[in-house]
Amino acid sequence: MTSIGVNRWSIWRSACNIPEVVTATRIPLSTYRLQFNNRFTFRDARQVVDYLHLLGVTDCYASSYLMAVPGSPHGYDVADPTRLNPEVGSEADYWAWVAALRDHHMGHVLDVVPNHMGIAKSVNPWWLDVLENGPSSRFARFFDISWHPVKGELANKLLIPILGDQYGAVLERQELQLAFQDGAFFVKYHDNALPVAPDTYGLIFRGALDDWVAQHPGDAADDLQIILAASENLPPRSSTEPADITTRAREKEVIKRRLAAVVERSADVRTLVNACVVRFNGMAGQPRSFDRLDRLLHEQSYRLAHWRVASEEINYRRFFDVNELAALRMEDPEIFDEVHGFLFHLVRRGGPTGLRIDHVDGLYSPGDYLQRLQENLHRAASANAADTSGAISTHDDPLSASAPSVANRFYIVVEKILGADERLRGEWPVHGTTGYEFASVINNLFVDHRNEQALDAIYTRFVRDRRERLSFDELAYRSRKQVMHETMSGDINSLGHQLNRFSERNRHFRDFTLYSLISTLKEVIACFPVYRTYVAAGQPVSDHDRRYIRQAVECAKRRTPAVTSLLFDFIEHLLLQETMLESAEASEELARFVGKFQQATSPVVAKAIEDTALYLYNRLLSLNEVGNDPTRFGLEPGQVHDWLAERQRCWPFSLSATSTHDTKRGEDVRARLDVLSEIPGAWKEAVTKWRTLNRRFRSDVRGVSAPDPNEEYFLYQTLVGAWPFDCSEGADDRFRDRIVGYMRKAMRESKAHTSWLSPDESYERAVLRFVEAILDRRRPNPFLQAFLPFQARVAALGIYNSLAQLVIKVTAPGVPDFYQGTELWDLSLVDPDNRRPVDYEERRAVLAALTSCAMPDSQCASELLEHRADGRVKMFVTARALAARAGWRDVYERGEYVPLEVAGGRRDCLFAFGRVATSATPRRAVTITCVPRLIGSLISDAMTPPLGSVVWGDTRIELPAGFADPDGHPLLFRDVFTGETIEPQSTGDALTIAAATLFDRFPVALLVPADDPTSGAGPDRRGVSDPPDVPERPDLPDPPDRRGLPDPPDLHGSAD
Repeated sequence: MTSIGVNRWSIWRSACNIPEVVTATRIPLSTYRLQFNNRFTFRDARQVVDYLHLLGVTDCYASSYLMAVPGSPHGYDVADPTRLNPEVGSEADYWAWVAALRDHHMGHVLDVVPNHMGIAKSVNPWWLDVLENGPSSRFARFFDISWHPVKGELANKLLIPILGDQYGAVLERQELQLAFQDGAFFVKYHDNALPVAPDTYGLIFRGALDDWVAQHPGDAADDLQIILAASENLPPRSSTEPADITTRAREKEVIKRRLAAVVERSADVRTLVNACVVRFNGMAGQPRSFDRLDRLLHEQSYRLAHWRVASEEINYRRFFDVNELAALRMEDPEIFDEVHGFLFHLVRRGGPTGLRIDHVDGLYSPGDYLQRLQENLHRAASANAADTSGAISTHDDPLSASAPSVANRFYIVVEKILGADERLRGEWPVHGTTGYEFASVINNLFVDHRNEQALDAIYTRFVRDRRERLSFDELAYRSRKQVMHETMSGDINSLGHQLNRFSERNRHFRDFTLYSLISTLKEVIACFPVYRTYVAAGQPVSDHDRRYIRQAVECAKRRTPAVTSLLFDFIEHLLLQETMLESAEASEELARFVGKFQQATSPVVAKAIEDTALYLYNRLLSLNEVGNDPTRFGLEPGQVHDWLAERQRCWPFSLSATSTHDTKRGEDVRARLDVLSEIPGAWKEAVTKWRTLNRRFRSDVRGVSAPDPNEEYFLYQTLVGAWPFDCSEGADDRFRDRIVGYMRKAMRESKAHTSWLSPDESYERAVLRFVEAILDRRRPNPFLQAFLPFQARVAALGIYNSLAQLVIKVTAPGVPDFYQGTELWDLSLVDPDNRRPVDYEERRAVLAALTSCAMPDSQCASELLEHRADGRVKMFVTARALAARAGWRDVYERGEYVPLEVAGGRRDCLFAFGRVATSATPRRAVTITCVPRLIGSLISDAMTPPLGSVVWGDTRIELPAGFADPDGHPLLFRDVFTGETIEPQSTGDALTIAAATLFDRFPVALLVPADDPTSGAGPDRRGVSDPPDVPERPDLPDPPDRRGLPDPPDLHGSAD
C-alpha cells in the first residue's frame, strides 16, 4: 500500500519552520459558515447565535461583511473596505451580534478579500477617482493597472469593457447619457455612472458659453468662467508627481463645489447646464449629433468598450476573468494599510477573532502579505487586550487571552488549493488552509478503487468516445489553452511582450519572434502542475518550485517537439532567476515578470480545472471537486491514516471542510455518488436503460445530439445525487427548476457546445427541454419508474457515507467546519444553488426536540435511524459529536492521532482511529472513532441499516497497548450516540472491540471515556482553551540529500 504521509513530506516537514502551536490566541473548536447579504443580516445572525451555541459551534465563519456592490449575494466584491456593508446592517447591529457571540463564549472568523475589489455599479470611490483622474489619481497605484499597454491608444487610459454592443452602436442608441449632479458631470450607462474629468468640463460648454455670457452678464457668468478656467489649469491627469496629485485632488473638489453652488443659486446657469447636457446627448437617427459626446469620452482617462474586448485588450488585472473585480497591488505597504485599516480597527475593538484569506494565490507575494498581516494583527490584538474603556473591549472577558508575544499568533487560514503532492508553505505564518484538501481525502475514503476500470469502461462506452480523449490530464491541458485563448489572451500577451524585452537584450535569444515567445509561454502555463509557484527576488528558489517549473517546461517540450528546446530553456532560466542581468533595473524587471507570471498561472489553472474540465470529465462526479484530482479514484484506509497523522503533526488547526460555498456539490450529494463506485454492474444496467427510455426526448441541433452523451451521463449522476428525500408536488417543481438552472450553468462552464462568452441558446433550449421532459410527472413516465427505485437504493447507502464522513470531520485532526444549513441533509449543487436561504427556525425546532428527548440514548438513536430520511439523525450526530469534542477538547486539539488496525472478514469496510492525550494534555484520555465504508456489498437490502453480527461477523478493531489503564485493564468507553458502555475484550495479547458490538444499534460510533465528565452536563463549548503546548512530534532527521528518496506518492491512481 502506498503511503501518502510517511514519505519525503515528513522529512522535509521537519525543516519547514512551522509556527509553534498558538499560545495566546483564540483557536476555534468548530466553525459554522454564515453567508451575509441583504437576505441575511447582522440581526439575523444575532438571532441564530443561541441555536449555533446549542448545536455545539464555537465560532461563526463569516463571509465578508464590508461594503460590497449593492445586491451582492456573496460579498466578495468589496467596494469600500473602510466601512461595514449597509445592506448587512449598521454598526450598532454589528456590535450587538459580536456581543451576543461573546455572551455565548463564541468568536468569529472573518473572510477577508485582499486580492481585488468590486468596481460594478459605480459605488467604489477609489475606482471612480481613478476613472476621473487617470494616473494622477491618488488611488491609481492601488489597482494593478498597466498605463502603457501594448495598444498605444490606451496610453494613460483604462479600458472599461462594460458595453453590451459595439461602442458606436451603444452611443448612437443613446444608451450613453451625459448627466449633471452636485457640481459634477458624469456619463450614465445602465447602473454605471462614469465621472467626467473636471479638466474637460470646458468641452461641455464650448460653443454655447460665449453667446450665453453675452446674453447673461453678471456675477453668475463671471463665476462660471472663473470655474472653467480653473478646471483647465488643473495638473495634467498623466502626471504622477506627488505635488501634482495632491493639488489636483484638492482643486478638482473645489471646482465641483463652486460649480454646484453657482448652479444652485442661478437659474440661468442651471438652464445653460441642462441645455448643454441635452445637446451632448444627441438625437436618435442623427449620427453626427453624437460627435460631441464621442469627443468628450475620447478625452477621458478611460475607454469604453464592448465586454468581449476584455479578453484581448484589458489593461487592469482582474480576479480570474471577471471584469467587475479589479485586482489590487497588495504588495505596496501603503495600499495594504489603506485596505486593512478598518479591519484592524474592528480587531482592536474585539470584532473578528480569526481571519480567512480569500484567493491568497492572487497576491504578488503571499508570504510577505501574510507576515505583514500578522504583524499588524499583533498590534491590533495587543491594543484590544490593553483597552479597558470601550464597551466592546474583551479585557474582562474570561475567554480573552493576553496579547500574543510574537507576530504569528492570530488565527488565520488561507484559501489555498493544493495539488495532490503539494504542501502548504511551512514558512507562512498561518494555521492552515480552508480545508479543500480535507474534503478530497475523506471523500476518497468512500470510493472503491477496485472498481476504477469498471467505471472507466461504463463511462467510455456511454459517451462513445475514445478513452484517450477522455483523459482528464488531456482535458485539463486543452482547457488551459482554451482559457488563455478566449478570456485571458490579453494577460498572456502582456507577459509575452515582457518576455520579448528580455530576449532582445541577449544575442543568444534575440532571434525568437514575439509570436514564438507567446506561444511557448502558453505551452508552459498549459502544462503547469500546480496553481502557482512562489519564487521571490533575492531569495533561493525552493526545491518544490524548481520541480514544478521544470516539470511544466519538460511537459511543454514533449507536447511541442517542433519548437527548439533553447526557447524553453530560456523561459525556465528566467522563471528560476538563473539569468545573469546587466543592471539592478533589469533584475527588478525580471522580478516583476516572474511575479506577474505567477499571478497569471493561478487564474488560468483555476478557470481551466474548476470551471471547465470538472464539467467535461464525468466519470464519477463525486470526485469532481475543487482541490481534488478526478483521476485519483479512491484511497485505502492506510493512506488516509497517514495523511491525517501528517496533518496532526503539521497543521492541526486547518479547517476540516466537507461543504463550502465553492464546492460543486453538497457533501451528501457526493456521499451518494460515491456509492456508484461500489455497484458498477447495477449502475451500468440502470444508466443504459435510462438512455434508451429517454432517446425520444433528445434533439438534433445542427447535427449534434442535445444533450450529447457526456451531458446526459452528467445529468443522470446529478439526479441520483441531488434527488430530494421528499419530492412532493411542490418540491418536485422546485427541484426541476433547480436542475434546469444547474444544467444551463454546467453546459456553459464546460464550453463544449455553449459558453458564457458565446451562448448557443438554441442548443441550450433543446437540452433543457430534455431535462423537463424526463422529469415530467404529469404523464406516465417510464424513466422515473425505472430511476426512482435505483436512486432510493443509492440514497439509502449514501446516508451511511454521510454520517461516517461527518464523524471523521469532527474528530480527526483539524477544526471541523460546517457550511450553513448542512446540519440537515445537504443536497445542494454549485452556487447559486448552495446559497439559498437557510431555514433556521426548522433547524432550531429539530435541535430543541433532540435536546429534550426523554428516551434513553440508545432508543433515541434507533428512532432517528428509523426515520433517517428526515435529516434529524444528521443533526443528532453533529450535536453529539461536537459535544464530545468540547468535553475532550484537550484530546482533540493536542492529542496524538493513532490509526487503529481492523481485522476480520469485513476489515476493508471499516475505518477507525484513536485520539490519545499526550503529556502535553491535562488529562490522560483516549477517544475512538469508528465508521463504516464501502457497505454496498455488506447488505442485500439497502433499506436495512448495516447493524449487528449478521452484517459484521468477526470484524473487529484492534487496540494498542496504550489503550489500557496502568494496571493493564481495558479502558471502559461510552458511545456518545447510544450511551452504551463498551468494554474492549482481551484476545490473547490484544485488546479488541467487535464491530458488531459497536454497530449494534447505530451505524457510526464515537467512544469517549466512560467516566466522561461532561456526561449529564452541558459540555464546555467555549472556543478558547488554555494555552496549548506544542504537541510532541517524532524525531525526524535533518533534510538529507534527496537523491535516492522515493518520489512523492502517486495519488492519481488506485492504491497498490
